[in-house]
Amino acid sequence: METPILQFGTSRFLQAHADLFISEAEDAIGGITIVQTTDAGERSRRLAALAAPEGFPIRIRGRQDGRTIDEVRTVRSVKRAISALKDWDETSRIFSNEVQVVISNTADRGYDISAESPDLPEGIPVSFPGKLAKLLFHRFEANGAGLTILPAELIARNGDVLKGIVLSLADRWKLPAAFSDWLDNEVVFSNTLVDRIVSEALEPAGAVAEPYALWTIERKPKQVLPCTHAAIVVADDISPYANLKLYILNLGHTFLTAGWLASDLPRDMTVRALLAQPEYRERLMAFYENDILPGFRKMGLGAEAEAYVAATLERFENPFLDHRLSDIAQNHAEKIRRRAGGFLDWSGVSSPALEALLASAG
Repeated sequence: METPILQFGTSRFLQAHADLFISEAEDAIGGITIVQTTDAGERSRRLAALAAPEGFPIRIRGRQDGRTIDEVRTVRSVKRAISALKDWDETSRIFSNEVQVVISNTADRGYDISAESPDLPEGIPVSFPGKLAKLLFHRFEANGAGLTILPAELIARNGDVLKGIVLSLADRWKLPAAFSDWLDNEVVFSNTLVDRIVSEALEPAGAVAEPYALWTIERKPKQVLPCTHAAIVVADDISPYANLKLYILNLGHTFLTAGWLASDLPRDMTVRALLAQPEYRERLMAFYENDILPGFRKMGLGAEAEAYVAATLERFENPFLDHRLSDIAQNHAEKIRRRAGGFLDWSGVSSPALEALLASAG
């Protein structure tokens, strides 16, 4: 059994995103080997369930195109699930000989290499980028075949960032210059944007997710994709998709949260409950129409923004999702500066509502 796709991470997000898309696609290049990157003993049961021949369930629940959706799909794209720490030699063999595409979704500090050794470690590197760098070096020495890396971490230009970290480790570890040249010429680090709310894990494997899903991948020469799928968009420039998400969905969350924080409404309120109050729904609609859509129209993205607003409202009003405003309110001031300030800088429009929101952040 060969698997041309290797996935770092067992997250519920990837189960309901890349794993599901590849399972549903008619032209997938092959199956997936999932590699658990951390020492999480309690996940051994999950590894077995992820690779079970009968597959694992993804429950899709929410609103889309005016319909309520509540259905279960089965993922059968995962053929193996192993641990990097327990199965390093096998991980290296698969990586060197089978893989054409690498997918990753690591924790918030997944790109942190501060604990990495100053020299190429004889054993298993501590960090995810360290593991990736050593596996890439083994592949370079074994056969030098190219491959495509599709990081799914929520980091701007994640492919460029990850490549820079791997190159810095190659320099730190004094690996041959020919290895860095190979990384430049034969290994494609693609920038990607992922967008889907995966609200709950199922045990021992599987997840609950909203109907909306997007995987935007920046097109590059020599790039190999795992499949084609309606939720996968390949584009020369993925920044419009990033701006739609940041300045409509994320900024909409921030706008609603600011109103809720200034009110005497319950502190355990959800986005859906807030929008059930006509006053707050009307405020949000006016905010989008008067303050956000003019900026997107100015930047030539009016139709795309109008469609994204409609999809966002359905996502906010998902009857199966309890998205608490108190969770969104974390790091509220910084989110205002990044989202409201970023939109004003990007669009160049004048917006008293956004300027007032920005002023409230201090």
